[in-house]
Amino acid sequence: MNQDRNFKLFIISITSLASFLIAFMSSAINIALPVIGQEFHSGAVLLSWLATAYILTAAVLLIPFGKLSDIYGRSKFLKIGIFIFTAGSFLCALSGSDTELLIFRLVQGLGSSFIFASITAVLVSAFPVNERGKILGINVTAVYIGLSSGPFIGGIITHNIGWRYIFYLSALIGAAIFILIMFKLGTEWKEAEGEKFDLTGSVIYVMSLTLIMLGLTYLPGFHGIALLVISAFVIYAFFKIESGKEYPVFNVKVFISNRTFTFSSLSALINYSATFAITFLMSIYLQNVEGLTAQHAGLILVTQPLIMAAFSPFAGRLSDKFEPQIVSSAGMAILTIGLIIFAFINTGYGLELIILNLALVGFGFALFSSPNANAIMSSVEKKYYGVASSTLASVRMIGQMFSMGIVIVIFTLLIGKSVITPGHNVSFMHSLRLAFIIFSVLSFIGIFTSLFRGKIHN
Repeated sequence: MNQDRNFKLFIISITSLASFLIAFMSSAINIALPVIGQEFHSGAVLLSWLATAYILTAAVLLIPFGKLSDIYGRSKFLKIGIFIFTAGSFLCALSGSDTELLIFRLVQGLGSSFIFASITAVLVSAFPVNERGKILGINVTAVYIGLSSGPFIGGIITHNIGWRYIFYLSALIGAAIFILIMFKLGTEWKEAEGEKFDLTGSVIYVMSLTLIMLGLTYLPGFHGIALLVISAFVIYAFFKIESGKEYPVFNVKVFISNRTFTFSSLSALINYSATFAITFLMSIYLQNVEGLTAQHAGLILVTQPLIMAAFSPFAGRLSDKFEPQIVSSAGMAILTIGLIIFAFINTGYGLELIILNLALVGFGFALFSSPNANAIMSSVEKKYYGVASSTLASVRMIGQMFSMGIVIVIFTLLIGKSVITPGHNVSFMHSLRLAFIIFSVLSFIGIFTSLFRGKIHN
């Protein structure tokens, strides 16, 4: 009994630390992007891609890697992911140009896809159903502690010793995690061992998401429209091919037959599409429009993820007692209100109002996230935990990709390739408000997709 307790404690600790690291890297780099842009003289669109490249790589590989982790071992994939992510972080710190940094961010994204594809599956494999909401709440808390400390620590590091040391710190933490799991994580889970891997479906899936993101980048030009049209046909082909396979890379029949899984996944996609770019946009606003330092901006942006971290365990426990559809939908409604308030942002908006609204957004996000994860993981059989885990992570990353894609399109249309400077503040503010209007509409739709998922407690 004591040995089982120690093993569970180790699993919680190692998955929480890995989740913290990925989240920390994501938010810390956002606070540093304005400074990186100034050092490399990067345009607004390229600056957006420094955040998006990492997300795109992780998003397109999550589903295939999730299936592979079910077949060959979830612990193994976690170990590989930590190693690649650590190497990518170190290379990012050594970058001599924004192009090099962009390439090494892709390496980081590759490592993240291994981690995201396995981490939730490892958790739900190690714990019984009646503890799942609580454990997922703890994991989400680790994510939000990473998100909350990222702007704060990243701002201090960027302001005092330089942005490269954010990557050095991530590489150091990654190396420590890798050593721990190599020596202490001996248990392996292979619920789908012996099944064939669907290479054709995986290639088509990767192509479809890549074409979508490249299409968004080239809008409103002909190339952008053409790429999006092609991606639509590729996605249709993917669903047709996968529905007829015995061992598909992604079981599309789950979407057809499992209402809870379908609408919980759709709600997560909408939620992250509406929220991920907030930190990126507000970091630029606070530093380039309001003239704050990276350190000061980080202190303000820490509000949202700090509130997320504080309330996520409560929301997770709440979803063990009450239906996730109610808890998550209430969170989406609160989130929508916060996004609408941000849609009226202007110069001299008032830092107090920004802090209060970031807290409101953070509270809404906390109520949505862990109950929604609980609903997804509780709606599938044990043998599909890896696929469900990677689907959850995948829709999150695709949502984040879409969120940044929306920003890239808006920047392309209203700012172009110009470097964001005080001379371009008017164009940037138009872009900022338009983005929040679009995010508000998405979040409002998400209230109803969340309500429509149905019940899981019966």
